[in-house]
Amino acid sequence: MRRRVLTTRSNLAKRLELEVTYAARRPWAPTPRQFALWSGAALSHFARPAALSVRVVGAARSRSLNAHYRHKDTPTNVLSFAGAGLSPDGRVYLGELVICAPVVAREARAEAKARASHWAHMTVHGVLHLLGYDHQTIAEARKMASMECQILDRLGFLNPYP
Repeated sequence: MRRRVLTTRSNLAKRLELEVTYAARRPWAPTPRQFALWSGAALSHFARPAALSVRVVGAARSRSLNAHYRHKDTPTNVLSFAGAGLSPDGRVYLGELVICAPVVAREARAEAKARASHWAHMTVHGVLHLLGYDHQTIAEARKMASMECQILDRLGFLNPYP
């Protein structure tokens, strides 16, 4: 597994410590800088310095994690695992996103979306989950989808919900 660590600042000068690891890079996976841009956009209203991990995995690992934690025996696009919260140095460890490269690629093809657009959407979606947003009810789903659309629009991507 290749490990790449990137510490960056978002365009609002809020500190984001981002760790990106790749257990899969096929068929295509974004660079750490792309993940930093997309994560930073989702965190634009988050007041504290934050730490986040992103792991890019293959279908087998995604399936295993999804079966263990969600009792669904199939790979999924993104899983969000909440972090430890506030650390003594004032940073908030938000948690970890596990994104499945083959599933995201398959969904992008099936929905005729650009790969980067769908990866950005999955990253923003996962970060919003780590911030406490969900889509279990219709009202929650509408609010979360609206936030995703606004963030993706600021990043230059089209509405992911045609």
